[in-house]
Amino acid sequence: MGIIHHSATKTLGILTGGGDCPGLNAAIRGVCRAAHDRYGMTILGIANGYRGLVEGDVRLLKPEDFSGILTRGGTILGTSREKLFKPGGFEDHDFSFHSEDKVQAIKEHYQQFNLDCLVVLGGNGTTTTGYRLSQEGLHVIGLPKTIDNDLVGTDRTFGFHSALSIGTEAIDRLHSTAQSHNRVMVIELMGHKAGWLALYAGLAGGGDVILIPEIPYDIHAIGRHLIKRAQSGKTFSIVVVAEGALSCEEGNMEKKDRKKYREKTVKTSIGYRVAQEIELETGMETRATVLGYVQRGGIPSASDRVLATTLGTAAAELLARGEYGKMAALHGTEIRPVDLSVPAGKVKSVPLDYYMLDSAAAVGTCLGR
Repeated sequence: MGIIHHSATKTLGILTGGGDCPGLNAAIRGVCRAAHDRYGMTILGIANGYRGLVEGDVRLLKPEDFSGILTRGGTILGTSREKLFKPGGFEDHDFSFHSEDKVQAIKEHYQQFNLDCLVVLGGNGTTTTGYRLSQEGLHVIGLPKTIDNDLVGTDRTFGFHSALSIGTEAIDRLHSTAQSHNRVMVIELMGHKAGWLALYAGLAGGGDVILIPEIPYDIHAIGRHLIKRAQSGKTFSIVVVAEGALSCEEGNMEKKDRKKYREKTVKTSIGYRVAQEIELETGMETRATVLGYVQRGGIPSASDRVLATTLGTAAAELLARGEYGKMAALHGTEIRPVDLSVPAGKVKSVPLDYYMLDSAAAVGTCLGR
């Protein structure tokens, strides 16, 4: 197509931070193809998240580098969870330290490589760090990535739909085993601070119990529900648990007290604990499955490929216009920019009046209470 538009951004740096996720390469491709082909920008790929910018591990990305990657899982740039800022101002994020040297190194490399803007693809931590760097004087644009779908300011993050499909398929497969052995099967999905993935996959997979962080669970209520199912002739049950699920007792604790309590009492992940609690409460044979990193591996779904691509091309347009300090976000059926301050330091939790919670209850799903 050639260069057809003027661009305020001449050179951009692009990095992926946090956990890997389906759709990262599709988003990289969307940004780079539009930035290069439509606006004639020079693109520098930064290796391994913010760590690469600290170390100056940067390379020129050519069209052949971002061609043919639409369907690939993972990220061609590599990623890390490099933390640059200590706690303070954003209580929902645990930045373990502040390194003036590292921040200064980022600033120096930003200048050294003549970057006009830094494009960061990531979730809560990556986006919050991007916002902090924008406060330090860097131009930053964000793209919302996380399988947890817990980023404020966008209706959906890329990676969520792919993980949802994997989680739902896993629940479908457990149904046959649960039915064959007349068992209660517990499946633990990701979602440390928000229950979007467990709620959606649980509803899609016909989970009989769905436990999410936003609704502390009462094991007695769960037990009554499972016993009632058994007494009605239903010989098996599926329990879907978000990794951040917590009991009513834990829900009444302060965060620090809950952490100490779990260090003393919880020797396994929450899925195994819930399975053990169900066995003790009901006497039913119960097994647990932790899906783990399988959820965020592999190729992106068609929906995530489209979302990542459109977010990427929207980011390129923001770059061309010089609209920095923004995150490209999905609002309804449109891609719109939101200020990076909107998602910074926040978690998008499932509202207690969310329509899907009522739908789940209406079809007989126990939500732990």
